[in-house]
Amino acid sequence: MDGPNAVITTAVMADLPVLSAMLSRLFESSQYLDDVALHHLIDALCKLSTESMEAAAYSNREPSLFAVAKLLETGLVNLPRVEVLWRPVTAHFLEVCQHPNSAMRSWGAEAVTSLVKAALSHRYQPPLHENTRLQAMLLSPLQELSTISHSDLRQKQLECVLQVLHSNGETLGPGWPVILGVIGAITNDQGENLIRTAFQSLQLVVTDFLPIMPSTCLQVCVAVASKFGLQNQELNISLTSVGLLWNISDFFSQNQERIKTDLTNSVPEKNRTNLAMTPFDGLWMCLFSKLGDLCVDSRPAVRKSGSQTLFSTVAAHGDLLEHKTWQAVLWQVLFPLLDRVKKMSSEASTERHLNDTAGNILIHHSRDTAEKQWAETRVLALAGVASVFSEKKVMLQKLGDFPRAWALLLEFIESSALCHSAEVSLAALKSFQEILHLQTDSGDQNTNIHAISSKSNCLSPPSAETIQRRPETDRVTSGVEDLALWSNAWRVWLGIGIQATKPPDKPQKDTYLPTQPFLTALVCIFPGLFDYIKCRFVSGDLQKLTAVLKSALAVPVHGDASPFILPVGQDVLMTPLQNAVYNAVDKLQKEIQHGSDSMQAMYPELFDQMLTFVDYAERPPKFGNIRTRSAATVKGMQNEWVTMNFVPFAEQTLNLVVSLYKTTSQHRDVISNHVLFKIIKTLHVPLGLKYGCLSQSTWMLAINSLLVVLHTGLPVARKHEVSFQGFWSELAFTLEDFLFSKHPPPSSLSVEDYQRDEAVDCRVIQLIRDDVLPYAGGVPKEFIVKMMEILNKGSIHSATTDTFVDTESSRKLREEFAKACFETLLQFSFVNTSPSAEGSISKLAVVSLLQRCQDVLRRFVEDERLSGKCPLPRPRMSEMAFVLKAVSTLLGSLKRAPQDNIESTMWTQIIALYPYLVDCTTSTSGEVCKALKEALHEYKDLLAPPGLVHNGI
Repeated sequence: MDGPNAVITTAVMADLPVLSAMLSRLFESSQYLDDVALHHLIDALCKLSTESMEAAAYSNREPSLFAVAKLLETGLVNLPRVEVLWRPVTAHFLEVCQHPNSAMRSWGAEAVTSLVKAALSHRYQPPLHENTRLQAMLLSPLQELSTISHSDLRQKQLECVLQVLHSNGETLGPGWPVILGVIGAITNDQGENLIRTAFQSLQLVVTDFLPIMPSTCLQVCVAVASKFGLQNQELNISLTSVGLLWNISDFFSQNQERIKTDLTNSVPEKNRTNLAMTPFDGLWMCLFSKLGDLCVDSRPAVRKSGSQTLFSTVAAHGDLLEHKTWQAVLWQVLFPLLDRVKKMSSEASTERHLNDTAGNILIHHSRDTAEKQWAETRVLALAGVASVFSEKKVMLQKLGDFPRAWALLLEFIESSALCHSAEVSLAALKSFQEILHLQTDSGDQNTNIHAISSKSNCLSPPSAETIQRRPETDRVTSGVEDLALWSNAWRVWLGIGIQATKPPDKPQKDTYLPTQPFLTALVCIFPGLFDYIKCRFVSGDLQKLTAVLKSALAVPVHGDASPFILPVGQDVLMTPLQNAVYNAVDKLQKEIQHGSDSMQAMYPELFDQMLTFVDYAERPPKFGNIRTRSAATVKGMQNEWVTMNFVPFAEQTLNLVVSLYKTTSQHRDVISNHVLFKIIKTLHVPLGLKYGCLSQSTWMLAINSLLVVLHTGLPVARKHEVSFQGFWSELAFTLEDFLFSKHPPPSSLSVEDYQRDEAVDCRVIQLIRDDVLPYAGGVPKEFIVKMMEILNKGSIHSATTDTFVDTESSRKLREEFAKACFETLLQFSFVNTSPSAEGSISKLAVVSLLQRCQDVLRRFVEDERLSGKCPLPRPRMSEMAFVLKAVSTLLGSLKRAPQDNIESTMWTQIIALYPYLVDCTTSTSGEVCKALKEALHEYKDLLAPPGLVHNGI
């Protein structure tokens, strides 16, 4: 380099700036060439560039960019006659953009974008936004770049679009379709950077340029925004795109008049009458359809956002649609969405994964499988469609095929309610409730039947005033149509209830059973639904309802959920499900009471249903072959099935039974179907168990209920003898099993509680005394005999033990009870003149009573002799004292009674007691001696010389 060549090179390097400036001036002077000369220049530069491209393609040398650079300079200085040079120049630049050499490709892209930006910024006459053809020509190279897949070119293209929007966005006019097409040409294969750059342009369009964009381009804008929502490279962009669609919907609403006018004018007048829907509604349908596509995206977050936006948009702006368009909304958007979501949900994988690979978001365990994630989408979709039906029912009912749409929605609800996903099934029932809470008269702002109790979630039927204001023909038509709709809803409710509560044939370890919240929601639907179907509710419906309620109550709870359902501490309350069933039955019995004769004919079946529930207190229902544990034995979480505590529910239902019977005891169907007999038979179980009941409150409520029912029912039974033939024997056995229960009181029972229970027994004797014996002529003789046996048995109720030392059994003698029995016997003996039937029965009772007294006296004497100096237990002493008092009372009563009614054999039996009384004089008990003294004093009137005794005195 030290020779002459070095001198030459140094000289050339010094002259390069001068040479470069001269070349630039040369090409700048091309603006003075005529069109033909300019074409020759362009053609020469293109050939030179092509040679450079070929040389660079087959060698590793750096490509010569001289021709490309000078071609760009030529284009920039000749923009005033852009139409002459545009096509050959841009066509060559596009060829350069496809060159395999990245540097050559980059220069080609730079040249195209620079030339486009400069051309768009150049001032033309007429202005560019008025020259549609020229603007389209200038933007076409930008659009053609979209066909080239190289990411570096697409990056320059999108950066150019963003700059064009900033500098020329307000004057694009008819060029918007091209710009939107370039923005929307992105694909998932092009990477996050390109998508992010393109999305910046879209955000700018939606934020700043919607008002100046031609209305005909709005549909394209919606499509582009939805495309960004569907791309899977960047989750945040997808979610933001959904927000952009919401903003676009707001723009449609706020500028509806201008958009309507522009879109209508864009359609040739001769074609306007043939449109299936107005262009404005078509715009909305496009938006709804694109949001519907987002609702079935592969990513849960996008699906959730899309679903919420779709249904919020329909709710907020649906009123802008024409009536006929709603048919398209239903059959082209909403129902296809439900169908697609249902299909996707059923095909979703159950395999667990730790994170969302697309969005890299940590997943909660409740969403750690695709199946669970699609379950959430199914919930959102069904709830959204149900909300549309609820809020837009007035408009939807005017559609000719609304009944078909209603039936299809119910079908989706039924299939979702029966799927083995607790989340989906419960949400389906909530959607069912949603469509039941509807207004039937939109014209009356003051009559709103959407009045739902926060506790019962029930709805009220339309008021009579609302119905009366309708024209007669409308009322008839509307009534028939509505009844058909509600009948279909009732059929679906029964279908869900029967299928969901059907026990599995072969229980497995992972057997799916409906949850308590699901069953509670199902039952809570009935009261509101019943308001609409009660006019066609028949006995068969009641039987099906009963089957559903029984099965629902029988469904056990899994052990891990039981702590959240079982009562805490000492509180014993109904579970939410039991409370819902109780409310349903209460609603039903009230409606039947106020219903027609055909409804009141269902009284017997209603009583049967309620008595079955009462029986659950002691005999909880079983659910198929599933083995369960009692709720009382469960502590903490268990991996077993648990049966609920039915005692509070059964007791509340028993109160309902008593209340209903008091009102309906005289009804012919209640009498002819032996309802009172069934009540007694049901109460026999807890009354017979008494202290053996699961809860002591059960038998106490049962006996109180029995007393109330008998007070009402005994006069009816005496009046209708034929219908109550089996009743009397059942009542007798029930009373006997209660008064002389085989289950002794617990040792922990306090004296006060024992006295309380004894007072209850005395009330039963009072019932016999006041409501049975005075009417002995109107009841079967066998029943009266049984009552006398009960009174005899109770009048001297022996101690429960014969041991000599038993300090705890003194209270078990039931002295007050025995006294009540004995006084009742005496009352119906010979003190007052009584009918012959009563008198003869009383004679038998007194004879039997005297025999019992003799037995007690004999046993006492024998036991005291055997005990020696050890005194007998206090209960035995009390029993003996009471027997002696009974003898005294009986003697006094017999002496005062009309002597013609007393048989001589009775006096003989009384005198036969005397030796036993004498034997008792050796007793050391002061209480016994005092009673014995009074008894012996009564015998003084029986002492007379032989031959002077007449009729015992």
